Amino acid sequence: MGGRGDGQCPGGMVAAVRKYGSSVLLLLVGIAVLRVSLFGDLYLRYVQAGLRPYLIASGGLLALLGLVRSALTARTGWEDSRDADVHGRQDHCHAHTGAPRVAWLLTLPAVALLWFPPPALGSYSAAREEAARAEKFVVTFPALPAGDPVELSLAEFGSRAAYDSGYSLRDRTVRLTGFVTRDDDGTWYVTRLRVACCAADATAVKAEVRGVRAPEADTWVTVTGTWHPSGRLGSAAAWPPVLDATDARPIAEPADPYEER
Repeated sequence: MGGRGDGQCPGGMVAAVRKYGSSVLLLLVGIAVLRVSLFGDLYLRYVQAGLRPYLIASGGLLALLGLVRSALTARTGWEDSRDADVHGRQDHCHAHTGAPRVAWLLTLPAVALLWFPPPALGSYSAAREEAARAEKFVVTFPALPAGDPVELSLAEFGSRAAYDSGYSLRDRTVRLTGFVTRDDDGTWYVTRLRVACCAADATAVKAEVRGVRAPEADTWVTVTGTWHPSGRLGSAAAWPPVLDATDARPIAEPADPYEER
């Protein structure tokens, strides 16, 4: 009972796990991609909204490939076992149990993505981004909309502060949204990451905040204040722009944490 003549390979469970390993990996990755792209807004941490259909299609295709491969593997195994004698079965089992167990570590990234999706890029990524500005970009910008405070992206605020020869930010109250980053000397910034395609090409935009106490790093805030001119337009001294703040209100992280380029 339970010997070699019962139609099972010695160590059959281990053999089965190794035999279906690639199928399970495809299925796990497909399900993980579908989870972040199909069931919520998690995909916005990694790519632009317009790429969602491609993520869904990719996840569905990977999951389907995993299922098809499992079915083909099961069919091949059934056909082999039906025709093999005991000696042949032992050779067959021996031939299919040599895969190294360490290969199963490849499933860990897929499982991690499925159960513990990483957060959006934060202060560490922004701190590594070097700002480079040149005087040749100094131009006159269109007038801002009437009424204060005016809601601006950090990219637009920074561009107007550093390059607008018409000084459209002067005497205007603005509202900026981003997460908190800090320097070692205590200076803090409201920061946002911009993406053209996905998180891999993210670049940082930020504004120094003065006049209010800094929240914890990576806290999302909406900051209200007025532009504090510093440095000659287009020069390194004009970047990052400075905001004299009157209020910094913590908020929940937006569903889409990035600004588009």
